[in-house]
Amino acid sequence: MAVKLARRTDEFEETHDINVTPFIDVMLVLLIIFMVAAPLATVDIPVNLPAVSAEPQPRAETPIFVTFKADRSLAVGDQSVEQADIAASLDAATKSDHEQRVLLRADQTLPYGEVMALMNTLRRAGYVKVALVALEDRSSP
Repeated sequence: MAVKLARRTDEFEETHDINVTPFIDVMLVLLIIFMVAAPLATVDIPVNLPAVSAEPQPRAETPIFVTFKADRSLAVGDQSVEQADIAASLDAATKSDHEQRVLLRADQTLPYGEVMALMNTLRRAGYVKVALVALEDRSSP
């Protein structure tokens, strides 16, 4: 049996624990930053958009995107479609509301004539409110 005979009560013992409070604070701040930044950084379909210096227009709550990629493939929202089925896909996405604005995202490497042909296809399908999507050019005044 071991007994400690001399012990002063005013001595401080060393603690070997890590103070985790600052670590938790930093982790919570990083969590909030990533929770805010992650939805802003997601792009559903990669498209190389041209830049424009016009004022941005307000968007609807649930915009309908038609994406025309560099490989000539089309997508309505996140769903890939064939060019012949674009009208039916838009009718399904808009619930046949032809007054709803359709946002066209076309890759900048596509020829102008092909983009205009797609716009004519959308017009023949009854969608006359077609807006072109571009990146904002921040270098111009």
